Amino acid sequence: MRTFSSINEFHAEKKVVATLGTFDGVHKGHQKIIHRLVEAAKKDNGESLVLTFFPHPRMVLKQDNSIRLLNTLEEKKLLLEGLGLDNLVVQKFDYEFSQLTAEEFVEQVLVNKFNISKIIIGYDHRFGKNRTADINDLKLFGEKYGFEVEEISAEEIDHVSVSSTKIRHALEIGDMAMANEFLDYEYFFSGVVVHGKKLGRKLGFPTANIEIDEDYKLIPQNGVYVVESEINGERVKGMMSVGVNPTFEGHPYTIEVNYLDWDGDLYDKILKVRILDRIRDELKFNNLDELIAKLHNDEQVTREFFEKYVEKSTSTN
Repeated sequence: MRTFSSINEFHAEKKVVATLGTFDGVHKGHQKIIHRLVEAAKKDNGESLVLTFFPHPRMVLKQDNSIRLLNTLEEKKLLLEGLGLDNLVVQKFDYEFSQLTAEEFVEQVLVNKFNISKIIIGYDHRFGKNRTADINDLKLFGEKYGFEVEEISAEEIDHVSVSSTKIRHALEIGDMAMANEFLDYEYFFSGVVVHGKKLGRKLGFPTANIEIDEDYKLIPQNGVYVVESEINGERVKGMMSVGVNPTFEGHPYTIEVNYLDWDGDLYDKILKVRILDRIRDELKFNNLDELIAKLHNDEQVTREFFEKYVEKSTSTN
């Protein structure tokens, strides 16, 4: 997959079949659209292209910094590449770009820059300054400028929309089963291992304290989770605590992973953490003995999960 950091960088080598959108999560619904895009491009002996935007338009137009996204930009690139996409154009979304009228966008971007032969788009898609144009306008522009418009049905778009909403809600309440079902992959994040207060080591459960650079990345509800990472080429099981550890007063918000049956120096390493299941809520304990006993129970639950996880994986192969 070729990746371009602006519309101006892209130069078509063949006929282009394109779609556009935020594609946050690159979930089941998105995957269906991308598969259709890739197939249409191959059938047309052309190349597939996704135009997406960063930052998220809501962050710019509504100055809404509270929005949390399912994917960082790098995660989105990784997921799209895995779907066989030929080209990804990530256009910086700013006020100037938002002022393009619908026809200016079609002529200057879709026609002059992308030279599209076909666009695959949702029935409810709106575009141009103040989002004044719709699918019917796009079809008229297609007739004028010589490209085909394939409309994605209401039923399919509703599935995409509902999936995004459900995934965010599921993560906010810690329902990993629902989130991962709609994503069609295990939700994940990446971060660097930094020095913490080393409380876990004192309790007999040393943890990797993970710091995420992108503050817009959605992290599931506070609690304890079953996770997995690849470390030095080895898949390592673990349990993760997200939250403020209320047993210790004044403890900052942290993401800490205790890796099972693994020992080594992880400081300054970048780890990708896949979240497989949720064990429990974040709890406040009366004393350290209660906390340690609960941690041993969490470890047992984690090991039992992986025993079933391996059995399930084996039975489906």
